[in-house]
Amino acid sequence: MRGMVHGFSTRQSPASDGGDFNLGFTAGADRAEVERNRATFLSAVTGSANGWRLQPLRQIHSDQVQVIGVHRTRGKFPARSTLPAGDGLITEQRGILLAIQTADCVPVLLVDARRGAVGAFHAGWRGTLARVAEKGVGAMRREFGCEPADVRAVIGPCIHACCYEVAEELRECFCSQFAYGEELFREVFESDPVREKYPLLFMNMRAPGHGAPPCKPHLDLVEANRRQLVTAGLPEHAIEIMDLCTACRTDILFSHRAEKGHTGRMMAAIGLAP
Repeated sequence: MRGMVHGFSTRQSPASDGGDFNLGFTAGADRAEVERNRATFLSAVTGSANGWRLQPLRQIHSDQVQVIGVHRTRGKFPARSTLPAGDGLITEQRGILLAIQTADCVPVLLVDARRGAVGAFHAGWRGTLARVAEKGVGAMRREFGCEPADVRAVIGPCIHACCYEVAEELRECFCSQFAYGEELFREVFESDPVREKYPLLFMNMRAPGHGAPPCKPHLDLVEANRRQLVTAGLPEHAIEIMDLCTACRTDILFSHRAEKGHTGRMMAAIGLAP
């Protein structure tokens, strides 16, 4: 779409010092440094920060979608210190770069070139279970008259099923909410060097003589959000998926899980040029 910009940050700093490019006000983060990083990101995505404002959210792992626009009272934010709570942003106003923060959760960006509208959504397992991406498409249709068939989507870097082990209870939650819930999970057998080296230690009386190695359910959040977008009416060919797993690639991406909660935040952003 002409005049539309979007981008995903990584942890790699463009500065010569090679430090982490953290865009979140996480515990222990230097606020001034984060502000500088955000300004750098804004300029990199838009080509020039002039005429633009970066619009993030106070993310709460929900299905709440905020409408941004000067002509809408509920979309006007009085100050940075009072950011609205939610996990989705949509706008048809130019000069606003919608931004959500991630460090494993799924970033979903949407654009309707025909209507001139964009959206950014943050989908962790709670937001995915609450259908935030699916409801985001509905919000764009309700607010701006978007037709799902005209909407294009990109799912950015996030934790993939290869690394996203979850509790069995979560499988039950998804299967109770989605007809295709079981298809979102895969069984991953745990690698046990001791078992592999000394298999006789694990012999039992069950045929064929060995107990099954332990396995854990892994949730595919990428597929879950893709299916929601299709359910909402997007053509399958209109959904692009980036295959980078945050937990696999901590050399270039932040991962809350892989780094035990001690990590920075990336941003996924989209906007319409002023």
